[in-house]
Amino acid sequence: MDQFYPEAAIATYKLLLKLGCQVEYPEGQTCCGQPLANAGNELASKASYAHFIEMFEKYDYIVAPSGSCVYHVRHHFDLLEQTESVKKVRAVTLDLCEFLLDVLKIKSLPAKYPHKVGLHQSCHGLRGLHLGTSSELAVKPTSKLHELLGMVEGLTLVELDRKDECCGFGGTFSVKEPDISVKMGKDRIRDHFSKGAEIITSGDMSCLMHLEGIISRQKIPIKVMHIAEILNADEL
Repeated sequence: MDQFYPEAAIATYKLLLKLGCQVEYPEGQTCCGQPLANAGNELASKASYAHFIEMFEKYDYIVAPSGSCVYHVRHHFDLLEQTESVKKVRAVTLDLCEFLLDVLKIKSLPAKYPHKVGLHQSCHGLRGLHLGTSSELAVKPTSKLHELLGMVEGLTLVELDRKDECCGFGGTFSVKEPDISVKMGKDRIRDHFSKGAEIITSGDMSCLMHLEGIISRQKIPIKVMHIAEILNADEL
């Protein structure tokens, strides 16, 4: 976020303030350690894990605009001794969308964004954090991200052919299998673009970064935007 998409973090901060939260951004924070762990070097990430706990243990909730980071903290901090501080941080680290709906229990948003938007549901958010139901399940579909976007005045959410298919990024997967990764990304962009979407949004900037790279190289007239920016928008 800090290096590539600070606007997503700023929108998250402003949105939480707008909704009445007391928000702090610890400037000493670093990466949660997920990239090293995904690359097979989890022992080297142990110091990052410990630092994350030190930075955030005093807070009631830790809210992140990144499903993959949240999933990693909640499900992969087993490497640490499970002290009360570690268990607490893991339990109260939440994705932005689940915090808005499950903790704040918001029913409306003062947001306006008159554009056609396609929603990309990240794998970590959808299948890891269960922010929605997967299309392969024979159950009534739900999606926290859909619900929040439905509160935005003027926004039109396009219906995709394959609404929860992976974008192909997958962290180190995109490095180890670039051809497959790019092909998957092109398929996702084509789905959004063919439905008339002006914007592709998601709860994970890593997915959007992957798609934006392809969009830029292919010169496709579509943009990416983190969901926090849309939920904080006032554009009518």
